[in-house]
Amino acid sequence: MTEGQSLVRGCLRRDRPGPYQIQAAIQAVHSDAPTAADTDWRQILRLYDQLMECAPSPVVALNRAVAVAETEGPGRALGLVDALDLHGYHVWHAVRADLLRRLDRRTEAAGAYEAALALSENPAERAFLDRRRRALAGDVAG
Repeated sequence: MTEGQSLVRGCLRRDRPGPYQIQAAIQAVHSDAPTAADTDWRQILRLYDQLMECAPSPVVALNRAVAVAETEGPGRALGLVDALDLHGYHVWHAVRADLLRRLDRRTEAAGAYEAALALSENPAERAFLDRRRRALAGDVAG
């Protein structure tokens, strides 16, 4: 991991990063943090801003919105997410569900978790989403 981070930093110092280098830099920032709470979300947001400039896509915008939620709050991020046309993508629904949960909009969050569950085929993701959905009703710890 250390070698990979060193390679990413070397590429970024050339000041001509492409989408793969920026994605690697985002991963490096995540892996630098000993815990999720220690993540440098402002740096990640800056990197997503760069990625949107060189390789814009709705999925990149969705990932950027997650960083916005961490830096500017879930309300601001929800507006960005709702503007994206990713209704057939389970991750879009999962991100919406988490933002709605954080805004204490439990009924809407439960519906978004249901939509994510309906679209996801991955058993581990489905288990996670189901735990989150049930936690809204107080059935289990989220």
